[in-house]
Amino acid sequence: MNQEVENFKKIAKFTDLIAWQEGHKLVLLIYQITKDFPKEEIYGLISQMRRAAVSITSNLAEGFSRRSSKDKNNFYTMSLTSLIELQNQLLISKDVSYLTKETFLKIADQSVTTQKLILGLMRATRIKKYES
Repeated sequence: MNQEVENFKKIAKFTDLIAWQEGHKLVLLIYQITKDFPKEEIYGLISQMRRAAVSITSNLAEGFSRRSSKDKNNFYTMSLTSLIELQNQLLISKDVSYLTKETFLKIADQSVTTQKLILGLMRATRIKKYES
């Protein structure tokens, strides 16, 4: 059997998506860093950042379960918009000195990695639509 075929792993569940895996790493980072934010941000920035981060992976999961390319891409688009919202909140957090430059860069890098993977997933879903 061809080595490429042997190495090919069918994506059977949403957790097999690399975009979801990298997004999940981002969610964990957000929960970790927001623990150190000032307590007065519990209903502000902390809540918004956590909800946006969770929304990224939740929408990837829901999109994965959809049958049509259009439905998939709608959820993948919502995932991407939540990611962009989170990137804005990260900039605010850095600018009000809730994050060090090093921590900001680490999380920003993870967000860009996730963003590229979501965009790739969206492209692949659009291509499949036209192949059908």
